[in-house]
Amino acid sequence: MRSDASMGHPIKFKSGDTKTDRSSVHQKRSEAESSCVSMRSDASVNQSFDYKSEDTKTDLRHEVLNRFRSNLMKKFEHLYQGTATQGNPTLLNEIYTELYITESESGEISNEHEVRQIETQSRRAATEDTAIKCSDIFRLLPGQDKAIRTVLTKGVAGIGKTVSVQKFILDWAEGKENQVVQLIFPLPFREINLMKEKTLSLSDLLNVFFPETKEMEISSDEYKVLFIFDGLDECRLSLDFKSKGKLCNISESASLDVLLMNLIVGNLLPSALIWITSRPAAADLIPSECVHRVTEVRGFNEPQKEEYFRKRISDQSLANTIISHLKLSRSLYIMCHIPVFCWISAAVLEKMLSRAESGEIPKTLTQMYTHFLILQTNIKHEKDYEKKVTDEDMILKLGKVAFQQLVKGNLIFYEEDLRECGIDVTEASVYSGLCTQIFREELGLYKGKVFCFVHLSIQEHLAALYVHLSCTNKNRNVFKQITKHNALSKLQDRIQLLIKHVSLSELHQRALHEALQSKNGHLDLFLRFLLGLSVKSHQILLQQIMTLKRSRSDNNEKTVKYIKKKIRTIDSPEKSINLFHCLNELGDHSLVEEIQQYLKYGRIKEAKLSSSQWSAVVFVLLSSVEELNEFRLDKFVQGKNKAENMEVLQKLLPVIKESRSVQLRYCGVTDEGCAALTSALRSNPSHLRELGLSENKLGDSGVKCLCAGLEDPHCKLEKLWLRYCGVTDEGCAAVTSALRSNPSHLKELDLSLNKIDAVNLFSYVLQNPHCKLEKLGLSDCGITDEGCAALASALRSNPLHLRELDLSGNKLGDLGVKCLCAGLEDPNCKLEILWLSDCGVTDEGCAALTSALRSNPSHLREMRLSGNKLGDLGEKLLSKLKYDPRYKLETIYY
Repeated sequence: MRSDASMGHPIKFKSGDTKTDRSSVHQKRSEAESSCVSMRSDASVNQSFDYKSEDTKTDLRHEVLNRFRSNLMKKFEHLYQGTATQGNPTLLNEIYTELYITESESGEISNEHEVRQIETQSRRAATEDTAIKCSDIFRLLPGQDKAIRTVLTKGVAGIGKTVSVQKFILDWAEGKENQVVQLIFPLPFREINLMKEKTLSLSDLLNVFFPETKEMEISSDEYKVLFIFDGLDECRLSLDFKSKGKLCNISESASLDVLLMNLIVGNLLPSALIWITSRPAAADLIPSECVHRVTEVRGFNEPQKEEYFRKRISDQSLANTIISHLKLSRSLYIMCHIPVFCWISAAVLEKMLSRAESGEIPKTLTQMYTHFLILQTNIKHEKDYEKKVTDEDMILKLGKVAFQQLVKGNLIFYEEDLRECGIDVTEASVYSGLCTQIFREELGLYKGKVFCFVHLSIQEHLAALYVHLSCTNKNRNVFKQITKHNALSKLQDRIQLLIKHVSLSELHQRALHEALQSKNGHLDLFLRFLLGLSVKSHQILLQQIMTLKRSRSDNNEKTVKYIKKKIRTIDSPEKSINLFHCLNELGDHSLVEEIQQYLKYGRIKEAKLSSSQWSAVVFVLLSSVEELNEFRLDKFVQGKNKAENMEVLQKLLPVIKESRSVQLRYCGVTDEGCAALTSALRSNPSHLRELGLSENKLGDSGVKCLCAGLEDPHCKLEKLWLRYCGVTDEGCAAVTSALRSNPSHLKELDLSLNKIDAVNLFSYVLQNPHCKLEKLGLSDCGITDEGCAALASALRSNPLHLRELDLSGNKLGDLGVKCLCAGLEDPNCKLEILWLSDCGVTDEGCAALTSALRSNPSHLREMRLSGNKLGDLGEKLLSKLKYDPRYKLETIYY
C-alpha cells in the first residue's frame, strides 16, 4: 500500500501551450465548507488555474505554475494496488479512507517492535488525543499562536504516512486544500539517497527533480513553497546538525547532507514550509528545536477499519463476515490499525471465504502471511521470461535479501545491497515484475532504481521463511553465517554441513537469543513467523509452492520448553510478552489457559504463582478485548507481606502502564514501588490518569520519587490521592514543584491527614494560569489562619479552576475563616464546594461566610460546617442562605 507515485518515468515536458483545463477538478462548494478548510484562500475555490495578466512575464510564471501543478496531479492521482506494472491503478480519491492522525510529542524513542507499539496504541482512548486532519497539519489549533514552519509526522511502517503525503499533494493539485502554497516539492529520501555522493546547490537539486524550476526564481519571496521529505528512516545521508557548514544561498553548492540540514534548520529559504515523515525509531534524527509540530499517523481507528473493508470488498455480506472473523482474533484485529495489513487480510480472506475453500481460516499472523504468499505466487506467469523462474527459487532469493537486510535494519535496497545478496539488478527486476504485491522496483524522478518489500512485515515473513528453509532443506543455521566471514570459518561451516545435523530446536534457540538481545525488538515479529512456520499445518501449506525435503516439526516440543524456561528467567516483563506470542504461534496455550481459569474464578490471590505464571497474567490481561480501566493490586495479593506485594507490583508493571486507573490503597507501597510507578508516569505514551496511594507509608522520600514522574511532560495524571502517607512540608514542596513543571493535567489532589504547614506553596501553584487543579483535599493537615490567608490569595487569582476545597479538621477558628472569606468574596472565585467541618468556627465566622457569599453569590453550591460551635445566630444565617433564591447553595451541613 506504499504510494507508487514514484514508479513512473521522469516527468517529460513539452513546449507549446501546456495550460490545463481544470473544470473537471473543481467541484462546487458551499460557503460553509470553504470557510472551514485549512489554509485555503476562499478566493481561489472556484477559479481556474489559467491565471491571466497584462504582463507577459507574469503570464509565463502562471503557465509554469499550472504545468507544475498539472504534472503533480497526474503523478499522485492514482494508488497502485497489486501488480502496478501490469496496469492496475486505482484513483486515490475513490479508495482513500481517512486516517487517524493526532498531534503528538517528540518524546523518547520506543525500544519495542512496531507491532508492540501498535498493540499499546490500540488501548489509547481517542478522546485523549488531539485529532488533526491531514490537510490541517500546518494549521494552528485553538490556543496556539506560534507559526508552524516544520512538521514531523511519525508512524510505524505501513501505517499510511506516504499515502497521507500523496493525498495532501493531490488535494492541493486539485485546488481543494492549502491554496496559499504555490509550489510543493516532494523529495522522498529513498530517491535522494541515489544522489548522496553528489555536490550540488538547492537550485540544482530542484532542477534535477523538477525541470520546470529552471524557469522560476525560487529564492525570492514570490512563491510560498513546501518541501516534503518522506521516509526519514530510509535516509542514508549523515545528518549531523551540529555541523557548522552554513548555507544561505540556494545557488551555493554543498554536499547533499549539508544542503538538507540548512534547509531544515531554516538557513536556506526560511519562509519555506517543511514536512518530514519518519518511522518512530528515526524521528529523533531531527533536533526538537527545528520542529514546530509533531504529528503521529495512528492508522485506522475502529470505525475506519470497517470502512476500509466495506470499500475494498463490494459484497457487503462478505465484508461483514471478514470483519467478524478478524474480530475473533485480537492479534489480527489489532494489526488492522495498519492499512497494509487490512489490504493483506482482505486479499486472503476474500478469496478463502468467497470460494468456500477448504483449509483452516487464518487465525495467527504466520497463517495470514503464508496464505498471502501462496496467493501471490499462484498468479499465472504468462511471459516467457516469467515461466523460466520457479516460485521456489524466487522465494529463496527474495528471502535471503529480506533476512540479510532485516539484520542490517534496511527496508529499502539499492543495486549494491542486492549484489551483496547475490542478486543482480536484472534478476531483481524480474522478481518485482512477477510479484509486485511482495517485492517492488521503483523508478524515481532521478535516474536509478530502488527496491523494497511492500511492507516490513512481508520482509520479516520472507526472512523467516528463508531461515526456516535453509535449516530444513539445506541443513544450515544462517545465524552462524552472520558472525563468521573469514575463509577458515566458511570452511568449518562446510564441514559441519557434512557431519552435523542442524536441528530446528537449535535454530530456534539461536533465533530466540538474537531476538532477546535486540535493543529495539526489531526481530520480534520475525521470531514469531519463524516459530509459526515450523508447525505441521504450515508445512502442508508450503508444499503448495515448494518442495520440503524433510518435515521437522517434531522438534517444537523442545522449543516450547526452552521458551517457557526463558519466560521464567527473563528480567523484562515486556520482553516476555513476545514470548507468549511465540507460544501462541506454536499452538501451546497451556500457561495462558491455566491463568485464565485463575482469573475467571477469582483465585489468583490465593495461588502461589511462579514467575512464568505472573508473566502469563500480564499477557492475558494485555491480550484481553476489554479495556484496562482500573488496576487494583488487592485483586492479586492478600496484602500481608509488603515485600511480596512490591514484587508482584513490579511483575505487573506492563499492566499498570496500560491502565487508566491504578488503586494501591493500603498495599504497603515502598520507595521501590514508587520508582516503578514513576516509570509508568513517564512512559510514552502514558495512559495513567488516576493513582490512589492513600494509607501507604511513603514518606517524603517516596513522594519525591513519585514527583520525578509527575513533572515529566509525558505524564497526563488527572487524579492523585495521597491521604495519610506520612508527607511533610518537604514532600509537599516536591509535589508543588512538579505541578509547576507540568501544571496542565492534574485536576484532583488529596493530601489530607498529612502534616503540612507550608500551604503557601499551593497558593503559588493555584495562581499559575496553566494550573488546572479543580479539587484540593487538605483535611486534618494542621493548617492555621496563616495558611487560610495564603489560600485566600489563590482564590482571588484569575483564571482559577479550583471548584472544591476540603479544609475539615484544621484549627482554623474564626480568624482563619475570615481570612478565607477575603478570597471567597472575590468575583474571580468560582468555588462550588467548601468543607469546613470541625474547624472551630463560631457565629462570628459564620457571619463572615454569609457576608462573603452576599458579595459573590453565584457559585457556591455545597458547604459543610458540621462539628463546629455554631449558636442560634449562626444557624439562622445559614438557614437564610439556603432558602434565598439569590444564592446557588443547594446543600448546607451544620
